[in-house]
Amino acid sequence: MPTKLPVTVITGFLGSGKTTLIRHLLQNNQGRRIAVLVNEFGELGIDGELLKSCQVCPEDEESAATIVELTNGCLCCTVQEEFLPTMLELLKRRDNLDCVLIETSGLALPKPLVKAFRWHEIRHATTVDGVITVVDCEAVSSGTIATDLQALEAQRQADPNLDHETPIQELFEDQIACADLIVLNKTDLVDTATQATVMERVRQELPRAVKIVASERGQLDPTVLLGFQAAVEDDLASRPSHHDAEDDHDHDDEITSAHLILDRSFDPERLRSRLEALVQQQEIYRIKGFVAVPQKPMRLVMQGVGTRFEQFYDRPWLPDELRQTRLVFIGRALSAEQIEAQLTMISLP
Repeated sequence: MPTKLPVTVITGFLGSGKTTLIRHLLQNNQGRRIAVLVNEFGELGIDGELLKSCQVCPEDEESAATIVELTNGCLCCTVQEEFLPTMLELLKRRDNLDCVLIETSGLALPKPLVKAFRWHEIRHATTVDGVITVVDCEAVSSGTIATDLQALEAQRQADPNLDHETPIQELFEDQIACADLIVLNKTDLVDTATQATVMERVRQELPRAVKIVASERGQLDPTVLLGFQAAVEDDLASRPSHHDAEDDHDHDDEITSAHLILDRSFDPERLRSRLEALVQQQEIYRIKGFVAVPQKPMRLVMQGVGTRFEQFYDRPWLPDELRQTRLVFIGRALSAEQIEAQLTMISLP
């Protein structure tokens, strides 16, 4: 029998560093022919474009990485409509692929996606080699991953001992419980004692023995991330979920995305200051996108999780490319019109 195509599912909360981890893996692929499925939340394809811009894929078509973007909602909600047809197309290229990576939306439950690999159309040809959950060490240490901080603080003032769980907290726990490896990312943002505290908290959420590895900007050797041979689709009983009794799930029904395309450039510091203010005014979990900066030939990548922002230049603008600023906002009850009105108030550089 031919060997099944191994699939690695990479999950994690918004802004944990999944795309950065995959970029590093592609840049150090050690000759592997990799296909990447990116499950975007929104329509601009920011994560997929970041992976395509890593500029390490060989010109040889048979060995180049393949990036496929799925943008019609959470993969575990659109398995039949979008995911299965995509996998069937990839299987037609089976002889030219060594593995597949799936970057889930930060809002995704991993277990329903893994169950899709039991479908008879692909079960004979693919297997989930392992599930990797990326955890933002600094965010967990400050509590931002669990709930809305303002609401939590109000309840804590009334009852300091209140056990306040939210769907987001349950999602975090489900992602950890399904993992074959926990990547504790962004450890460079905390001290050693804090890292140890977060690692212990994560370990307490694990239903079985799972290795936890520390990481800075997802810089891990591919041999650490691939080759688990876990056949996860046949081992779901050992991966408990808050949603096991549900046929469907509604974990992201109230979470939406707003995307902006602006034909103008911004001073990075002015833009960042306004975005920080927006996060305080609205329930925004994540901001990501590309920014046109005046007098700069490079495209600026700007990403924000809560009040923490980072930015870097990823590549030059292409000669035929519009120098637009494109941003995606993920949160609750977002209005693209209101956000755009706030940004257009920023004076031109």
